[in-house]
Amino acid sequence: MTDKRIALTTCDGMDSAARLARALVERGLVACVNLIPGMRSIYRWKGEIQDDGEALLVMKTDLAHLPALTAAVEELHDYDTPELVVLPVESGSQAYLDWISESLA
Repeated sequence: MTDKRIALTTCDGMDSAARLARALVERGLVACVNLIPGMRSIYRWKGEIQDDGEALLVMKTDLAHLPALTAAVEELHDYDTPELVVLPVESGSQAYLDWISESLA
């Protein structure tokens, strides 16, 4: 197991996703964010079923940066209750894992 993490969140479109991604990279909280457009989310919100288009952000970070990343997502995100799901990275290319570490503030 590594200390690297993949964090996921969604935004209501590519413009807001790109703004959030850029801010997180600029703050050194994530090494990279992949933006995946064209996602469709069906969920319950305030007692109603919603069906919305979204963009998925796949963020690469490490365990030490998670508290600051969580705070920044809560601060910068357009949603009242932004998704933030974090997955451990068991293993990977050592060169890529080292690059993540080097890219974080």
